[in-house]
Parts: sequence; structure tokens; C-alpha cells
Amino acid sequence: MSQPNIQVKIRRNPKFAELVGKRTRFAIILSLIVLVPYYSYMLLVSMQPQLFAAKISEGSVITIGWPIAALIVVVGWLLTGVYISRANGEFDRMTQEILKEAGK
Repeated sequence: MSQPNIQVKIRRNPKFAELVGKRTRFAIILSLIVLVPYYSYMLLVSMQPQLFAAKISEGSVITIGWPIAALIVVVGWLLTGVYISRANGEFDRMTQEILKEAGK
């Protein structure tokens, strides 16, 4: 079987369209969950720095902005793990099913 025929079979498979849609929606949602808080934080730090200038406790040199920034980074890492987990599970299973059906 030639390569173009397999590609045509894959593209015509309704499971392929489902996979592309699910993966795209999931990636966009996770990206927004990470990017909206990140850019909001950057905007607020540059436009209203006094919002994050409060000290965590009396005598502390750490401001409230540091733990918020750290939380944004940690959430980004965790959501990367969530994406990898789903990509290696559900998305890979769907891909294997599509390839198996295209090879018939």
C-alpha cells in the first residue's frame, strides 16, 4: 500500500477528526489556564506594582508577589504533566486505532 493512500484513509477517518478536535481544544484550554494568569500578573506588576509590594509578614523581605509568581510557574509545570499524561494515554490510544484502521 502506498503512502498517499494511507494518508487519505487517515484523513477520512472520523476518529482522526475527533482526535484533532479533542487535542486542539485540550491544548487551548490548558494554554489559556497558564497564559491568562501569567500575562495578567506581568501586566499588574508593570502597571500597579504596589499591589504585589506588601510584605508576607512583619520584618520579611519577601513580598506577596514572589509566592504568586512561584504558584503560576508551578501550575504551569503541573498542567504540562496533565497534558503529557493525556497525550500518552487517550491520544496515543486513538492514534494507534486510527493507524490500525488505515493499514487494513
